[in-house]
Amino acid sequence: MITTRVLTGADLDRALGDVARLRINVFRAFPYLYDGDLAYEEQYLQIYRESEDAVLVGAFDGDVLVGASTGMPLEDHADDFGAAFEGTDLVLSEVFYCAESVLLPQYRGHGVGHAFFDLREAHARKLGDKKVCFCGVVRPVNHPMRPNDYAPLDPFWRKRGYKKLDGAIAEFGWKDIGHSEETKKQLQFWVKDL
Repeated sequence: MITTRVLTGADLDRALGDVARLRINVFRAFPYLYDGDLAYEEQYLQIYRESEDAVLVGAFDGDVLVGASTGMPLEDHADDFGAAFEGTDLVLSEVFYCAESVLLPQYRGHGVGHAFFDLREAHARKLGDKKVCFCGVVRPVNHPMRPNDYAPLDPFWRKRGYKKLDGAIAEFGWKDIGHSEETKKQLQFWVKDL
């Protein structure tokens, strides 16, 4: 039986080591192909310790964290993503950013993805945000590491009311599996009114 619960403050802080390991594990798969390491993860996840309004939704099998989904006000990520919203009508201070959602494959298909979004969107409403967004990596359809059975999550996101935000594309770098250096990737933003 999988349970989900919202973690903030000290509970969020205690779970971040497990979130780092989940990110490395889950994001190795297509489309991210992320060749991660714990040192980078600890640095990256520090922002969730620093943001008073950050949230972590944990998916648990008993006491074991098997999935996690994070979020915080978009303003807290403005250094990373602010340029992607230039030319849009979004007011960053009114937008909540849903960051990663990672779930071990054997736990998928049981509604956890919906719970991740439901609980983060509820958190954003409590903060008074008017919109919620996230971004997903853009990979070419003919990418050599794309599995034959790969199914993009676009239909799931659309069903939840998200739409691609035209022109809102960020660039973020990481090292792909099998590569020796980090390269920039494009990430498309999706947005929804709360």
